[in-house]
Amino acid sequence: MTSRESGHDGGARRVPGIPPPGAVVHLVGICGTGMAALAGLFKARGYVVRGSDANVYPPMSDLLRELGIPVAQGYDPGNLEPAPDLVVIGNVVRRDNPEARAVIEAGLPYLSLPEAVARLCLEDRASLVVAGTHGKTTTASLLVGALAGAGYDPGFLIGGVVRSHGRGFHPGAPPWFVLEGDEYDTAFFDKGPKFLHYRPQAVILTSLEFDHADIYPDLAAVKAAFRGLVALLPPDGLLVACSDWPDVLEVAAGAAAPVVTYGTGPGADWRLESVEVGPDGTAFQAVAPGGRRRAFTLALPGAHNALNALAVAALCDGLGVEPEGAARGLAACRGVRRRQEVRGEAGGVTVIDDFAHHPTAVRVTLEALRAAYPGRRLLVAFEPRTNTSRRKVFQEAYARAFDAADRVWVREVPDPEKVPAAERFSSRRLVADLETRGVAAGWFPDAGAIADDLVAACRPGDVVAVLSNGAFEGLHERLLRRLAGGAE
Repeated sequence: MTSRESGHDGGARRVPGIPPPGAVVHLVGICGTGMAALAGLFKARGYVVRGSDANVYPPMSDLLRELGIPVAQGYDPGNLEPAPDLVVIGNVVRRDNPEARAVIEAGLPYLSLPEAVARLCLEDRASLVVAGTHGKTTTASLLVGALAGAGYDPGFLIGGVVRSHGRGFHPGAPPWFVLEGDEYDTAFFDKGPKFLHYRPQAVILTSLEFDHADIYPDLAAVKAAFRGLVALLPPDGLLVACSDWPDVLEVAAGAAAPVVTYGTGPGADWRLESVEVGPDGTAFQAVAPGGRRRAFTLALPGAHNALNALAVAALCDGLGVEPEGAARGLAACRGVRRRQEVRGEAGGVTVIDDFAHHPTAVRVTLEALRAAYPGRRLLVAFEPRTNTSRRKVFQEAYARAFDAADRVWVREVPDPEKVPAAERFSSRRLVADLETRGVAAGWFPDAGAIADDLVAACRPGDVVAVLSNGAFEGLHERLLRRLAGGAE
């Protein structure tokens, strides 16, 4: 990378190195999951850290308060006084943001989040990047657990709270740093994918299909982004690719590094052979290269998590990590919050929180819960609030994603004005399509209406899955309070 890059307004912007510890770092958009984690990494390395955000809210606001990092409410040029030594600008920040404009006009050194991560964390580490449309957060946490089980202390930056650490980041120690490789764009001044900054020595590629309809026009564009990541691997690196996805294999074919495949088909180098899912997790058998048979246990439910763990086992094998230690680490890993996370039980009803929003993620999550809780009714509340799920691109696919559910409560799309009317997803149509498929469903204007109807429908033994990439207006807590006999 050169020392100067083209800026958003056609000028040149400084791309500095990281100043030494003790310097002041200001993060614009600090309450994003990744930005708050980066703030924590800077703090752990001895920097004076501060930031600003339009919306200062839990859980990231709680984390930043715990870390002793001050946060200004709202964006204002005055937040930059006294002038910091470095500014990190998050991708939530638009080009017309007054604070970001002031950074540029004042000539302050600034970086995007992934640029800062690369300079802060990867100078003395081998970068292990977990990428793919689905499963990358959980797989990255499993990789951290496997390495820890073998006696290492990997650093990491993951887009979720790793339960073993209570945070989404950890400075760790050489030789490895684990990164969740996001294909979303980097910043308003850099529209390329974040993961192109991560200098990968090894990559796990879990899956590949169309997503992020707000920035990618089609699947071909998504594949081009992943080709860019694979092209960064050095000849002595390693690509671990899921052979169950033809598009993954197509992208993997362009790697200069060795490619190891995993999956359920007979041609996979690491083949998933059998899976048993129960309320306590998942046990599975696999066949490794050379016909070696391996047995694993996980605390996480679902065949998809068995595949995630198999990817980690394959990568650890390629890195020379002691296999028994890696397997112990996988068994001990509790994953990340908001991935099939049991939030509580009240009135005999189990309430589960999950981040699933893409139709494929919805389908495999519900299938995993159905297998983990056999014989129990599976009730689902769904909020379409991502940039993609607000759009009708997956309207028909969503209708097939809820087949494992007994009944579905669908919220109206929040903030529909963020998408042109002709492109909007229809919650009412989803309900009609589900009913046509024989899945009982209802439309509701907000979480309060869902809570009223869902609590009335619940009976002891039910499992309620709340699916959203946001807080869903506190629906989880509302349900647990009401089910326990408390007031709204």
